[in-house]
Amino acid sequence: MATSPELNGIAAELYALAPDAFTAARNARAKEAEDSAFAAEIRALRKPLVAAWVVNLFAREHAGELTEALELAEALREAQADLDAATLTTLSRERRALVRSLAKKAGDAAAERGERITVSTLEAVVETLNAAMFDGAAAAAVASGRLVRPLQASGSDAVDLAGALAGDIDAVAERSSPPADEVRARRERKEAERALRSAESRLKDAMRRRDDVDRRWQATAERARELSDRAEKLEAELARVEKDAVSAHAEAGELDGERTAAADEVVQAERAAEEARLRVDG
Repeated sequence: MATSPELNGIAAELYALAPDAFTAARNARAKEAEDSAFAAEIRALRKPLVAAWVVNLFAREHAGELTEALELAEALREAQADLDAATLTTLSRERRALVRSLAKKAGDAAAERGERITVSTLEAVVETLNAAMFDGAAAAAVASGRLVRPLQASGSDAVDLAGALAGDIDAVAERSSPPADEVRARRERKEAERALRSAESRLKDAMRRRDDVDRRWQATAERARELSDRAEKLEAELARVEKDAVSAHAEAGELDGERTAAADEVVQAERAAEEARLRVDG
């Protein structure tokens, strides 16, 4: 009997075909199967709803773009606990815009195949991609390209995948649920990264404070040197002034006698002049 990967591969091929070509292609593949039980499994594959087919087609023809978007969504889910409200609001808005953009590309790809895509179908595609953004199992289901029906996000609960996927659903569950060791390793890495960011932030703050203190120290030290130089100059000038003051006091003392004599001489000269005027007048 064929293994699940073989059935999954056939289902992925069939679910990328146009809806009106699905039944005939499925039956043809069942006839090709040598194992009757495997043929029955192929015939049991249900025709996908149009919205699911659009997503399957996109997953097959734009696998790289879809994978990149889903990996980004996974990273955002893991980082959500560390983000503030404003950042989360911005990321949520960008995520909605990304989902709309992917849904439009998926609709355009289906229209190029000649399929008429209604507004309700496109909204179901948006809902499916949105569910993949919020739930790891839904993301793996979308990436498998084997959706039978569209998906819908249900708040914080896991997306209901019952009857939504053709082939082996266990493989999707295993793919979307990393081992406990991997989960623990991611958590420890996130904690280590958070501690590193905190340590680097403290280091930057400490370096800024150190640089600020260094700048103030250099400015103060330079000012202290300038004041010391000025004080030395002022001390030398003061010594010269004090010496000059002593000399001036000494010279003033010496001139006191001359000053007295000169004053007496003036008095005598005034008397002589007064006597002379009196004689002239008489």
